Amino acid sequence: MIPKSKQVLVLWLEGFREACSLHRVVILCHRSRKLLLRTGQCFLLNGLIFLGSLGLFKWFIDPALWWILPDQCSPVTSQEFCSYGGFYAFLRGGLLQLFYVFWFYPLYMLSFILSNIWYNDIAKLGFEAMEKSDLSSAEALRQGEAPTSQNLANSGLGGVMIGIGEQVYSMLLLTFFFLEVYVVGIIPYIGKILNFLLLSWMYAYYCYEYKWNFSGIPLEKRLDFFESNWAFFAGFGSPCVLAIFFLSPLVSGALMAILFPLFVLTATGSGPEKSILAPRRTWKCAGLWRLPIFYAADTLSMLALSIFRLESPHQMQHEKTG
Repeated sequence: MIPKSKQVLVLWLEGFREACSLHRVVILCHRSRKLLLRTGQCFLLNGLIFLGSLGLFKWFIDPALWWILPDQCSPVTSQEFCSYGGFYAFLRGGLLQLFYVFWFYPLYMLSFILSNIWYNDIAKLGFEAMEKSDLSSAEALRQGEAPTSQNLANSGLGGVMIGIGEQVYSMLLLTFFFLEVYVVGIIPYIGKILNFLLLSWMYAYYCYEYKWNFSGIPLEKRLDFFESNWAFFAGFGSPCVLAIFFLSPLVSGALMAILFPLFVLTATGSGPEKSILAPRRTWKCAGLWRLPIFYAADTLSMLALSIFRLESPHQMQHEKTG
């Protein structure tokens, strides 16, 4: 067990180091002016406007309301003025709720929608900014392979249907996995630890999924590679979770919206993705067991597809090749 534990620790540290290699963001932005502009827009909305509004509210607006509408009386305050303390508390609470309803929540939704659109643009521009020799050895491996029935199955109308099926299945899988993260978080004693671990895997998968989509990596291969390299991806997602784990939902959402595109670009230039189509024995995780991270989410996704009488991408591929 000692060699296995050492291998897990080394892979975790390697993943953590890869996530912190933010110099890749500078390199990619230097290569692409469009990428620099889109990343700047994301920082402007989520950093200056959204996060700045939260800071303005916390350090200026909220203290000002407490000063204008206090709960308790100071020694120099008249007794007549003190009699309105309960009314002031009610009025202050109502004003605070108005700030949330008409400013923070709409701003959060706007940030969520625009950020998700911009994330895809940032990942695509970052992928294009990579040099051809560094784009992906996976693509080179795919070009060197002889045409197989599997490759032929992925072309034409059948390939389009498989692609759509993969997208639907992937959305269901990640949705159920997100619910799993939330449920695990309420378990007493060990819930926070498990929640941190699952969040690390979830954000790591989100970061790499953009590049895997642009590289044309099949979903089944992605999940196999991810669950086999679970120690590395747990380390990769840890810095992202550490930055938001102990903050309030609104602040963590704003901070995550700033940091997430940086980790996406870091994943774009990360090394392990280059070996995804290489033989399993060449993977750095060779010798470790595959951890079924998405087992529960996969089971629920298959159940949902069976209820709506839809086929999973795996079944579509088998029928096509058959």
